Amino acid sequence: MIMQFKEIKAVLLAGLIVVGVGVQCTKARAAGTEILTVAGGCFWCVEADFESVRGVKEVVSGYTGGTTKNPTYKDVTRGGTGHYEAVQIYYDPGQVSEEQLLHMFFRSVDPTDAGGQFCDRGASYRTAIFVKDAAERQAAEAAKANAGQELGRNIVTPILQASPFYKAEDYHQDYYKGSKLVFTRAGPKKQSTAYKFYREGCNRDKRIRQLWGADAPFTGS
Repeated sequence: MIMQFKEIKAVLLAGLIVVGVGVQCTKARAAGTEILTVAGGCFWCVEADFESVRGVKEVVSGYTGGTTKNPTYKDVTRGGTGHYEAVQIYYDPGQVSEEQLLHMFFRSVDPTDAGGQFCDRGASYRTAIFVKDAAERQAAEAAKANAGQELGRNIVTPILQASPFYKAEDYHQDYYKGSKLVFTRAGPKKQSTAYKFYREGCNRDKRIRQLWGADAPFTGS
């Protein structure tokens, strides 16, 4: 009887452990992180915009949509790799939804421009949304249709099947708030100052305000 009791106790304990692990895994998934991959021209700007959104944990700049493995910034901007400058937005779906992020994305770019974004021209600076499955595609298509209806213009931003994402060089990450000294056309400047100088000179916010007015989420309009 003593042996049977010990065996029963061990089985019950094992069962409780399994249940506990299951509960913890469920909680982890509920509080997990989702990823949205988009291209919106200069990835410094997209990173700066979306890292200000409540519920976004991190934004990583990189390259995707092309055929060259492990491309460098020079490879991509030179052309021929097929890659976009893109970002991966890591977010908590309990605080901000994919639909909300897509809504903000369209209103933070010029989705009517097929040749690049603002002062940055060429294939690597075009807009795009990269989806992993049918649900993500449906959400992206709905956001695109909504943007087109609001603007009353043709939206050229493609919705593409996700492909390998290559993280950009370290100096590109969080460039907008960096403190290193860099050389610009206006002389040496701190990274964060150089970023503001570039963004203003590129007329990014000016163009977005022209398109979206008060609906632009990141321009202070």
